[in-house]
Amino acid sequence: MNPGKRLLRWAGGIMLALGIGHLALLALSTWEDMTGWVERGMWAAVPLLDGGAVPTVGSLQNKAVFWAGPGGFAVPLILLGCLTWHLAGRGVAVPAGVGWGIAVWCLLGGVLLVPSPFFAGIVAGALVIVAARKGDRSGAG
Repeated sequence: MNPGKRLLRWAGGIMLALGIGHLALLALSTWEDMTGWVERGMWAAVPLLDGGAVPTVGSLQNKAVFWAGPGGFAVPLILLGCLTWHLAGRGVAVPAGVGWGIAVWCLLGGVLLVPSPFFAGIVAGALVIVAARKGDRSGAG
């Protein structure tokens, strides 16, 4: 297996683990809030606007669970991890800019939310950057 492919597979795996792990932990810790969406009916179970009503602790928690879970970073991170894994399997390099974006985003997230597994995302970003540079060197020769 070529080194760039291996690096991208690791990067994709890290992104998948972070995204799936985040959703799994959220589901375990907020199961009652999430099942409440089904009980209330899925349509507008997490209203964006409360019609001018004073927000309650429950309504704020409901929104926090949504934005921390299905409305947050976990689903796009899982999709990006799958795409990275798929492209690695085809021998297609992921642009270094994507790696830089992931690394900077995860560094900022890790600094703002300590302790946090955000810092593991920096490794995924760095692996994408290194794989892209290896691809540039092999294509230039």
